[in-house]
Amino acid sequence: MKTAFLAVVVVGTGLVAVGPLPANGVSPDVGDQVVGLLTGDDHAVATPPNDGTFRTGPALAPACDGVPIGTTDDAAAIVDQAPAGTTFCFSAGLHRIRATIHPKAGQVLASDDGAVLTGSVRLNRWAPSATASRAAWVTTGVLPPAYAQTGQCEDDKANICYLREQVFRDGRHLTRVASRDKVAPGTFYADYTGNAVYLGDNPAGHAIEMSSTPAAIEPGGNNVVVRGLTIEHFATPPQSGAVVLGLGWHVYANDIGWNHAVGAMLVNADSAVLERNRIHDNGQLGVGQYSTLKGTIAANEVSGNNTDGFWIADWESGGIKTTWSSGGSVVGNLIADNLGIGLWSDAYDDSRTFASNLIAGNAADGIRYEIGRNGVIANNTVSGNGFGTGRGSGTSLWDGGGINVNTSSNVQVRDNVVANNVNGIAIQSRTRGSGPWGQNLLRDIVVSGNQVTMRGGTAATGMVQNSGAAIPAGAVTLDDNVYILDSLTADRFQKTGQWYTAKQWQTTGQDTSSTFTLGTAVLNATGILTIVPS
Repeated sequence: MKTAFLAVVVVGTGLVAVGPLPANGVSPDVGDQVVGLLTGDDHAVATPPNDGTFRTGPALAPACDGVPIGTTDDAAAIVDQAPAGTTFCFSAGLHRIRATIHPKAGQVLASDDGAVLTGSVRLNRWAPSATASRAAWVTTGVLPPAYAQTGQCEDDKANICYLREQVFRDGRHLTRVASRDKVAPGTFYADYTGNAVYLGDNPAGHAIEMSSTPAAIEPGGNNVVVRGLTIEHFATPPQSGAVVLGLGWHVYANDIGWNHAVGAMLVNADSAVLERNRIHDNGQLGVGQYSTLKGTIAANEVSGNNTDGFWIADWESGGIKTTWSSGGSVVGNLIADNLGIGLWSDAYDDSRTFASNLIAGNAADGIRYEIGRNGVIANNTVSGNGFGTGRGSGTSLWDGGGINVNTSSNVQVRDNVVANNVNGIAIQSRTRGSGPWGQNLLRDIVVSGNQVTMRGGTAATGMVQNSGAAIPAGAVTLDDNVYILDSLTADRFQKTGQWYTAKQWQTTGQDTSSTFTLGTAVLNATGILTIVPS
């Protein structure tokens, strides 16, 4: 049996090594976090590039030849006045998008010159407004009227995550606070009743901007191409995207970040392709998909999303979430360091494939497949997920794990590397009512060919069930897996409340042909921690 080593090294929020461990190792600096060094067992796991790089963003865009759009032009008007099929080339520099662009069928929105589309406005008129305890500055007349809350916040007392108007100081995202008396350096408070924004840093000599336009690009026609653009600072409402893809759209080689809600959304976007984009630091979610047939989300970097405090454990925040969609795939993406679930299929997804993704360091589940059917979760590398400590987070199988299958049917979980997550593979049967396919039940789940490392805390693999959703015999099968454990006598497996050692687990009829092995932690001379099977 040959053993290959796969290094997954995360430095801050950046992936610096993915792939076979070189002879001389990879040396992270002091204080960097190694989220997983995984071993492979004759598995040909296809993940993002194994040379320590992940190539996304505007640098990949081809040359643009078309109608020029300058930084002072009204982009929405120019696009609207041109015929279908026109290519537009945005010039270098900052384009303030005052109105959402709605491209016609076959139009191309592109740049090969470093164009930045921003939805923000400059805030220039400031006056001192100190409280008794600290300095502050105020500007008035810049906010919209107050509006109703949508979405769910991590802080469900203050409930301010839904507020769309972000503020940036010299491009740095400031933290919103719930009242004027909490304003401090690095923060701001928006008083919608008084139509005033309070700042905790002296604005003199600094660029202060506030997101204002609700979206950059939304469908006006089919088969549109968007490429080579940086899209930032749009005041997107919860569950809405700065870029919304339509039918047959191809959105690639863009940088989409620091928007209030979702970076990119596929909505009724049959056969659309979202690929090779860097989608990062959006306020709620990196990528969303709804009601789409055969959509493709491929080779994107989706990292650092949920910057504005949406509920981490169980609302639509984090990396990628798809719902009410059929066919298509999420493949070859780097999904890392999101405050929420890494990759989530929820509510009546059918025949979805999640394959060859690298999913690391997300605060909740690495992958969750919930109330869906006919899913394939294969050849993913899932490491260091589920260690969030916020509202509703936890360490039991009810709280999820590296991979979590929840009340779904006919799902294959195969040939994945799952290492050092809060749990290994969690199978949940919950009472979830009925939907378009009848009663929502956990049935026909097959977990095979995976390599699962569980060495710390209460990490486990197994099944849990509600009293009204008992798992029938034969509904879940785990077999032909490899488990790397801290001890063969440790309780690392669970079935409906009962804990088991590896040998006891096999007596339940699960994993009867699987391999259970001890792992030893080895720190090499270059500072790389590996788990080596004994």
